[in-house]
Amino acid sequence: MVRRGKQKRFQVTQADLHPHLRARMYQRGVTREEIECTLNEGWEATDAKPGILGKVMVFPYKAEWENQFYQEKEVTVYYKVTDEGLILLTAKARYGQGFPRGQ
Repeated sequence: MVRRGKQKRFQVTQADLHPHLRARMYQRGVTREEIECTLNEGWEATDAKPGILGKVMVFPYKAEWENQFYQEKEVTVYYKVTDEGLILLTAKARYGQGFPRGQ
């Protein structure tokens, strides 16, 4: 995690991606860059459980996923921030179009 002024900016490295998370990212088509962008520019996930933080971001996709073409990809990242730093729990992706955008 990097601080710029009063705003926290997350910098996600390969070391932040534990093997279970990497497996889920591969399975769901989520990249490290998308996770970092979601953490820094996304809006709050309303379905995060108590004690867990979540962020959501919609990306233009315009490609095929599992033999079907999709316009957009919605990425949701669940995480915790401790005194030791960022703990990434999981990342989900939904493919489609017209996803709601948060504020």
